[in-house]
Amino acid sequence: MYFQQTIKDRVNLSGIGVHSGKIANVTIKPAPADSGIIFKRVDVPSNNLIKASYENVVETQLCTVIANESGLKVSTIEHIMSAFWGLGIDNALVEINSEEMAILDGSSAPFVDALERAGVAVQGAMRKYIKIKQEICITDADKFVKLLPSEESSIECSVNFDHPMIGYQKATFAELNGNYIQEISKARTFGFVKEIEMLKNIGLARGGSLDNAIGISETGILNPEGLRYKNEFAKHKLLDLVGDLYLAGYRIIGKIEAHKCGHHLNNMMLRRLFASREVFDIVEMMVPFSACMNNAAILSREIAC
Repeated sequence: MYFQQTIKDRVNLSGIGVHSGKIANVTIKPAPADSGIIFKRVDVPSNNLIKASYENVVETQLCTVIANESGLKVSTIEHIMSAFWGLGIDNALVEINSEEMAILDGSSAPFVDALERAGVAVQGAMRKYIKIKQEICITDADKFVKLLPSEESSIECSVNFDHPMIGYQKATFAELNGNYIQEISKARTFGFVKEIEMLKNIGLARGGSLDNAIGISETGILNPEGLRYKNEFAKHKLLDLVGDLYLAGYRIIGKIEAHKCGHHLNNMMLRRLFASREVFDIVEMMVPFSACMNNAAILSREIAC
């Protein structure tokens, strides 16, 4: 789809915040073209709007936190942002009565289900994309996120944990025919049991459970139902990656490669990218995105930043 999209109707969700342990009631509403994704803290009477932008990211410890100029925050936004990306939603208003998004089952699938219930509305404005012209990479020891020029948009994300249930895993993805829903959206967040007490002592993971995360002991997986994907750990990192990169405000035309990435590195990549204007163009797609996947020519015109 090359026109901007929003949702047709409002939709409601409710659930616990994985770090705060507080219940969050969430309403997702349609929004006008070119507005992007906006969060609204309805428990605060004024100065309560926060744009989903990489520039507004203020914390990245185990989740992505955005804040406005008044310091008002919403945390753990990466899963809903990933769902917006996966379903092609450009514009939406997310109302929330708490400081943290509901974790739900630990994946983006419940957000996907809600957006599908709401329906998609095509808007009368062209969608803009970031088209990578030159390779750009950000590293931290053996961790990296890299963007490379390509006429086909694809993502490759790998992890490497010293644990018998994980080890080295890789997930690859090319957006085509709505396959995000089946291939990526169901991958859950995960945590190591030995780290839980430490996290709780610093105010994190207060709402975590086997209902909203994969629990990993020294020897195995604690969830009775097991894994949803053989490489669910790598797929969840990919899910987080696209959610974090969608804070650019645009989808990316190019090849994305990442290894052992996290919220901090993902945000640093966007900051590096927008500081390097020569490595990308912002373009309007004049053919459906799926045609781009099949190596069709991209008829586009550069938009002034």
